[in-house]
Amino acid sequence: MTAAYRTDRPTHPPRHVHYGGVGDQWAGSDDELARAVLDSSPNAVVAVDRDQTVLVWNEAAERLFGWKAAEMLGRRAPIVPAELIAEHNAALERVRTGGQVSVRTKRLDSAGDLLDVRVDISALRLGSAVAGYVCVHHLARADQVAKTRMARRARLVRRLTDVVGDINSDLELSAVLDRISASLTELTGADAGGFVLIEGERLRLVSTYELPDDLRGTTTDLRTSLVDRLLRTGKTVLLESSGLDDLVWARLKGLHTIALGLAAVGGRPYGALYALFARSTPGHLELELLELLAGHAGIAVGNAVAYQEAVRQRAHERAVFDASADGIAVLDEAGRVVRWNPAAAEITAIPEETVLGGPPPFPLPEPGEKLTFQLETGRWLDVVGARIEETGEVVVDFRDVTRAKELEEAKDLFLATTSHELRTPITIVRGFASTLDARWDKLGDLERRAAVHTIAERARSLGQLMDHLLLGARAGADELKVSIEEFDLADRIHAATLGLPVLSDRHRVEVAIGDGLPRVLGDALATDIVLGQLLENAFKYSPKGGLIRVEAWPEDGHVVVVVDDEGVGIAAPDRERVFERFVQVDSGDRRRFGGVGLGLYIVRSLARAQGGDVSAQPRPGGGTRMRLVLKGAGTIGSDTPMR
Repeated sequence: MTAAYRTDRPTHPPRHVHYGGVGDQWAGSDDELARAVLDSSPNAVVAVDRDQTVLVWNEAAERLFGWKAAEMLGRRAPIVPAELIAEHNAALERVRTGGQVSVRTKRLDSAGDLLDVRVDISALRLGSAVAGYVCVHHLARADQVAKTRMARRARLVRRLTDVVGDINSDLELSAVLDRISASLTELTGADAGGFVLIEGERLRLVSTYELPDDLRGTTTDLRTSLVDRLLRTGKTVLLESSGLDDLVWARLKGLHTIALGLAAVGGRPYGALYALFARSTPGHLELELLELLAGHAGIAVGNAVAYQEAVRQRAHERAVFDASADGIAVLDEAGRVVRWNPAAAEITAIPEETVLGGPPPFPLPEPGEKLTFQLETGRWLDVVGARIEETGEVVVDFRDVTRAKELEEAKDLFLATTSHELRTPITIVRGFASTLDARWDKLGDLERRAAVHTIAERARSLGQLMDHLLLGARAGADELKVSIEEFDLADRIHAATLGLPVLSDRHRVEVAIGDGLPRVLGDALATDIVLGQLLENAFKYSPKGGLIRVEAWPEDGHVVVVVDDEGVGIAAPDRERVFERFVQVDSGDRRRFGGVGLGLYIVRSLARAQGGDVSAQPRPGGGTRMRLVLKGAGTIGSDTPMR
């Protein structure tokens, strides 16, 4: 069907061509595309020429007005009520002279009913000439629906803002995930929700809402999941309504649709939000809100992860700070102490509450240097420091080197003492040996014998010194070997004291051992060395003479031996130190007696190797009491120490 055109129309007027139930329309290579566009439009599109003869009548127009395209093409459409023809013509004239008109009005359908519609009218132009008009109709109630939808969207977006603020207010990751799952159902109208984490090639369900608790912790292969499908699409949201029966989400009764939103942290996929629908069906608004919530969820999770990492890092630093054996202090820019760890309080004997806010109790070294400083308590510290450029704070590390200083001094003293102890007998031996070599024939028999005797005595002293050094080295390396067997301690005491009275006319020796002294468990040879050293010290440290008394008795399954002297004694602070290697205390008059400081160290090492012990105590009335304790023969298997 063709229409008559006035002579002022364009030389190539449009033909009446049906498009998708409408009739043929424009000729040309884009017919199929134009047809698809018109048929896809949700609004009723009616195009008329300048005489208002219908040129286009799409499928939406058929649905809205009730007339088929074949009935309308080539004729005037009887859709404008008579009382509104003037309004309609005025609108067309306004469009012809330029502009676009949108008006809410009435139109008639094929049944003669009035439709409340909105019509958007624009000019149909061919080149620069107006060939007709395009009228797009939609029901006015659709406007209301749209307004309602927009109002709902605005309300939900505002709620989303509140939800996001609520989510971000909590920095505990598990709580954040639970809040996200709960908010998901509120915003999308879903019946249940969940959050899964992407862990390598696996997914783990970490949060659920309105789902059985035993689902938490469920894992599955990422490659067979909806998350993988979503990742492959390159989108952030996915809607799925088929193949749901085999999924863990099928535990939700009536499940028919799953909406999936991707959450990213730092630009990388972190997890996904699942919105599960059993009673309602999601629309585009629900998908939009899911996508927005998933995006905000990624931010909230990122914040929580960063916070937890910061908390973990601070906890780690605090644990290292508190557990460090070194003293650690942190000073602010003004040099005031703001942190003081437990080791610092222990080393300096200054509690944290006392030192905070003030300067440290020692000077600070220059950057990159170490300062050795002695506190008023006598402790020596090695102090180093480093500045934190970003904050201006200074971290100070210090350790107690008192023991090392004492050991260093003791070693220096040991070397000096040992050199002296070795030099004296060697000098004497060399002198007498040279005399015998050079003047053998000129010396008498008594003189030669006296020289040889002196050489022998000095050689014996050297041998004893070497034995002490060797025993001390073995004890320090825990290599002292002793045998544990039963022996008669009384016999060893008598043997050790036999002949002692004749060694000095200034000392008296008494041995007081009751009848029936129990036998002991230990090493008889090692005990001989212990007794010999204790007796030697008793004579050595009582140069003015006096009583040397040895006594033994049973006590609590052990046997106690004491060696008393009336000598210079040992000050209370030094009664333990005298058993350390290379230590010779300066208290009293003991230091002048020489020695390398190994005798009592060897004594204690041998006593403890046998399961016993030795200690230094004051003797009533003055002097020193050395108390040796050994296991009685009836205490086999007992590990109870006696101190």
